[in-house]
Amino acid sequence: MPEQKKSMSVRRFFTLLLAYLIFCVAGGVVVSGFLFPAVFGINAASRNLMPALKTDNIDFNVNDLPQQSRLYASDGHTVIATFYAQNRIVVPIKDVSDYMQKAVVAREDRRFFEHAGVDTQGVLRAFIQTYIKQGDTQGGSSLTQQYVKNVLMSQAEENNDPIAEYHAQEETIARKMREMLIAVQMEKKYSKAEILQGYLNIAQFGTNVYGVESAARRYFSKSAKDLDPGEAATIAAVTKNPARFDPTVNIKASQEQRDIVLDLMRQENYITQRQYDENKAKPLDQMLHVQSVDAGCQAAGDAAFFCDYVTKQILNSKEFGKSQEERNKLLKEGGLDIYTTMDVNANAAAMKAARDTIPVDDRSGFEVTIASIRPGTGEVLGFGINRIYDATQDSGGGTRTAINYAVDQVDGGGWGFPVGSTWKPINLVSWMKAGKSINQPLRTSTSYPQTSFACKMADGTPYGFGTGSWHVENSGGGTTSPETPLQGLVRSHNTTQASMAQQIGLCTIADTAKEMGYHNSPKDQMDIHSVNTFQPPMVIGAVQASPLTMANVYATIAAKGVACSPIAMTKVIDKNGKSVKVPKANCHQAIDPGIAETAAYALNQGVVQPGGEASTTQLDGGRKTFAKTGTHEDKYMLTGGFVPQVAAFVTVGNAEGQVSFTNRTINGRSMHTWYGMYIATPAWKDFMNTYLAAANIQPDNSYGNPDPRFTGGVQQPQPSQQSQQRSSGRQRQSYHHSQGGQEGNQRTSQDQSQTVDSPED
Repeated sequence: MPEQKKSMSVRRFFTLLLAYLIFCVAGGVVVSGFLFPAVFGINAASRNLMPALKTDNIDFNVNDLPQQSRLYASDGHTVIATFYAQNRIVVPIKDVSDYMQKAVVAREDRRFFEHAGVDTQGVLRAFIQTYIKQGDTQGGSSLTQQYVKNVLMSQAEENNDPIAEYHAQEETIARKMREMLIAVQMEKKYSKAEILQGYLNIAQFGTNVYGVESAARRYFSKSAKDLDPGEAATIAAVTKNPARFDPTVNIKASQEQRDIVLDLMRQENYITQRQYDENKAKPLDQMLHVQSVDAGCQAAGDAAFFCDYVTKQILNSKEFGKSQEERNKLLKEGGLDIYTTMDVNANAAAMKAARDTIPVDDRSGFEVTIASIRPGTGEVLGFGINRIYDATQDSGGGTRTAINYAVDQVDGGGWGFPVGSTWKPINLVSWMKAGKSINQPLRTSTSYPQTSFACKMADGTPYGFGTGSWHVENSGGGTTSPETPLQGLVRSHNTTQASMAQQIGLCTIADTAKEMGYHNSPKDQMDIHSVNTFQPPMVIGAVQASPLTMANVYATIAAKGVACSPIAMTKVIDKNGKSVKVPKANCHQAIDPGIAETAAYALNQGVVQPGGEASTTQLDGGRKTFAKTGTHEDKYMLTGGFVPQVAAFVTVGNAEGQVSFTNRTINGRSMHTWYGMYIATPAWKDFMNTYLAAANIQPDNSYGNPDPRFTGGVQQPQPSQQSQQRSSGRQRQSYHHSQGGQEGNQRTSQDQSQTVDSPED
């Protein structure tokens, strides 16, 4: 189509001329009768502007602009990730260099400090060029008018009003008139410094870069207050055409525009001739120090899984808004400073340990997942997963995933993992809570009537488990009888766990587990009393839990019985400097300190010390170590443990479904039968040793003293050397270990005998 020439009726000419003369005569001052209706009677379009000239609903507060939120590590200065709808960091005018202020004025409105909102010379020049000479369209907008336009556009976007957004930027006389009138009123209300501050914070200075502070960080990796003349001129030049003059997009065009701004600054005597010459002589590509503007957890590197956990905590917490939509908006526009619990050293050590154990691209496909927590605080220290975080992936599998296998499903995790014998310390704590000694001999069996586990819920409601029998054996088959609870933990015998549950009731064990911080991972079955969990095999770890939940259970033992809810944030400050409430750890004394120390004693003296089934967990430097291994069939291998300052839990297996380890090659090593001692325990030990050294956490070997109330006279635990009483006439599958310890777990139906035991890990 041929280009449409600009045409203008006499009527329209006089309308524009009248508008111009009004502003010239008024000198930018709004006098009584300024908006007299007769003035707008000349032009229908202008008459339609009358209702829109009210400025009461226009928010010119720069702090109300959408601003980026930042996620910090626990050190308070390491930025994990940023989130934004508009990449903006609002700063006061005092934190913008004088060169930056003058560069923008020189480029956009050199008479800014002289006019009262509308540059009459600029308007007249634009009028003549556009409508008299029929040349290219000229804006003639003052910097104040540009600020008004940006605010109107931002408010329209904020209100999700596409019609208002369109009218805020349409090339019409009506829009220009509206901007002029509002600009004049603004100049009466705000100082030049306030207007300039607003413009510097709202204007776009590149592709997805808003405000001078974000621009300074983006292009030069410094604050706006530190910009020199050349850097300021570069940024000021971008706003004329953010897509074209962005130095990361077109460096040649950007340098040309920079030089134009430098020349304008020299003409206005904002810089000296020498400064002009020196800065113009610098090649722009040698000045740039570009930072990434990638947003969200996708750009968080090895901290991405922790980042994802924090965002899920925000989206799921009522403290951040009534709905997920409100919370998401606050995260991306609220200018939040979010201080997390992530310890940089802990997260790095966990990620390294996971990937060293099984590389990301290992053909076995097994996931290694590590969760760590600080006992007595609920503070989550970090996660390790041998996967690459990828927010574009909505499912697991492969080397990339957005699923954080270390946490509950509701927090962005999966279904959890069967925890195997790592559950057994919970049984021991429950036993002591019932007032019993860990050295009390128990009669054990390979068959237990379901009715013998009947119990009463916390509210007194009776609960039964059917009329069949639960058949359970130790990993080598059969049982050991009699055996004490302490020996049952040390040898990781299943039959003893069943005998304990028979005596104290399954309800007691479930209640204790809940008090210690346990819950299931699937979001529709989180209550431990869910029908799929609350069954006798629960006592040998036939549950689905996240590594973080299990790490938190062990942290309760480590903290002398103080249980806390895991937390990812310590404080959040909004863009106005006010604190936003964050989820609390709700730390409380869940179990008797004497019970906690006795359980710790059992884990150290019986399980970790030489001869114990988890002796390979012993940490470096003679540090007193508390740990328990576990196996679910030949599908999952686990290790949980702690020192007083750190608790951690490791799972190894296929997170998407059960896959056997038998005859697998893992990380270049081929074996017929894999045990946790070859894979889960080394990962746990690697993480703990690395982090404790990096964080300079000194040994505390004073913990783990048995309480006489629960020992009945301490007996040194014995490794499993006793003869086994074998059950007869029953099919079983067992996985033997050369060192003779036993590690067990089982999934059962009510009447069929299933031994799903595994050897020592």
